[in-house]
Amino acid sequence: MFRRTLLSASLLLASFIAPSFAGFGVKESGNSFVVDTDGGLVFTVNKQSGDITSMLYNGIQAQDQTKFSHIGSGLGNAPCSWTKIGNYIKITCTTSTLTQYYVAQYKNPAIHMATYITAEPSVGELRFIARLNRATIPNGYGAANIAGSSGAIEGSDVFTVSGQTRSKFYSSKQFIDDQVHGVTGPGIGAYMIIPGTGYESSSGGPFFRDTLIASITKAVSTMASRIQSQAAHTDSPSPGSIQELYYYMNSGHTQTEAYRMGLHGPYLLQFTTGSAPSANINLAFWDGLGIKGYVPVSGRGYAKGKASGVPSNFANLVVVAWSNSAAQYWARADASTGNYYSPAMKPGTYTMTMYKSELAVATTTVNIGAGQTITANIKSTEATPAVIWQLGEFDGTPRGFLNAELVYSDYMRIYQTSNMSISSMIETMHPSDKRMHEWPRTITIGQQGEGYFPMAIFKAIAPAVIRFSVDSSQTGARTLQIGITLAFAGGRPQVTINNWTGPTYSPPDQPNSRGVTRGTWRGNNIMYTINIPAGVLVSTGRNVLTITVISGSSGDAYLSPNIVVDAIRLY
Repeated sequence: MFRRTLLSASLLLASFIAPSFAGFGVKESGNSFVVDTDGGLVFTVNKQSGDITSMLYNGIQAQDQTKFSHIGSGLGNAPCSWTKIGNYIKITCTTSTLTQYYVAQYKNPAIHMATYITAEPSVGELRFIARLNRATIPNGYGAANIAGSSGAIEGSDVFTVSGQTRSKFYSSKQFIDDQVHGVTGPGIGAYMIIPGTGYESSSGGPFFRDTLIASITKAVSTMASRIQSQAAHTDSPSPGSIQELYYYMNSGHTQTEAYRMGLHGPYLLQFTTGSAPSANINLAFWDGLGIKGYVPVSGRGYAKGKASGVPSNFANLVVVAWSNSAAQYWARADASTGNYYSPAMKPGTYTMTMYKSELAVATTTVNIGAGQTITANIKSTEATPAVIWQLGEFDGTPRGFLNAELVYSDYMRIYQTSNMSISSMIETMHPSDKRMHEWPRTITIGQQGEGYFPMAIFKAIAPAVIRFSVDSSQTGARTLQIGITLAFAGGRPQVTINNWTGPTYSPPDQPNSRGVTRGTWRGNNIMYTINIPAGVLVSTGRNVLTITVISGSSGDAYLSPNIVVDAIRLY
């Protein structure tokens, strides 16, 4: 009896120490590693290039067979090796400046990944792209569906379909709101998950956004050879079409800061029978995998405290963020208390920024040490002058203005909260879209609200005009402030009030890429403060303020120099 009990205990202990799983493992077949997760997913990696060439989930082929899944557009020569560590299989693929890790977890139908770089890829962006079989995974995102388009209307990435504009960029979500996004088909869902601190080595901060979902058809590819991907929805896929799922770690798409080197991730491609998975994933297993640049939780620190001083209507929109040249993090403050608690951060000195929505309203410096939690309270220092009038809220966004009003959209597979989600018009369509309101506007303060004023002003379209009245006590020296969130092609505002012309500003520090035509307003927030001399404003009749975009550059229509308006106030 004792011997039998001892033997049973020994077998139980052995099952924890050295498990043996019939299906879990790697087979080498020619130039490939074939990995069986024993959880319904079998995937194949080319051992010379690091390309994923097959992803079979419950017998459904998820991988497109004309283009494969990989970093960028492929690493080329990237010799791979594999090792088994307990319940995990690690494949390591290397170039001179990049190491790509693929990790299989026993019984989990997912490909866990991390990407280590010492230099930015020559293409100028860092992304993982899963090129999926649209015949088996047809469901994507409608605002990026280019089925039926005959050609691009801007560059090689914005199209029209029945008068509606479509682009892969209209699938984007801000980093802070994007931990899970994916595509589906009958009996299958493929989701990119960026859990925990997966964005720590990315660039752009919490409000940066980039392409999430895209697809391509052979016909469109031939017509516009520079197109790598365009997004699709639930229509029947064209022959040879590809459904693409991205994780952009960095790119030049309205990038506001320098790229970060080091380890990007962990992140994963998770397969399900269709429903969206949780982003709450235990990543502790990465501690024992021997990953370059990986810092375990035990080697990290935290910040906590209270963020205060914003108006009550912004209490649920307070974000605290930390950044330095090596890492970035963020956390939302509690709406009722203002308390925040940071993610686990790598040790170092950080700039800590408090945002009211997307507008920085306070900054300080903090030092994070391994195994330590510091307390750092932060309070808004934003000036709030008594105004004569104001259009919009100074919050770092154009929300509420004309063509940035909220609309319902089918973000159900991208922003996993409900079957319908709310976004603004400019996030999901081009400024030329027939659903947009006419851009040239003259607004009279007291007669029309902010929703009548355009969210962007284009040099080649028209200036924006504001008519307003003041009383005799308000005709002295005054201050006009114009906040902008993004500018294109050196655009900046110049004002005239009645017969007086304001100062001419130098070209602003803004990203060198298209923005508002690609569904984003996120650039560098700039406040233009214009001192109006006494005698310019009149109390008889209305004053006429004209805001014109000036620039040494030119362009047609919506590709002319432009600015995105945050808010305007006179005081």
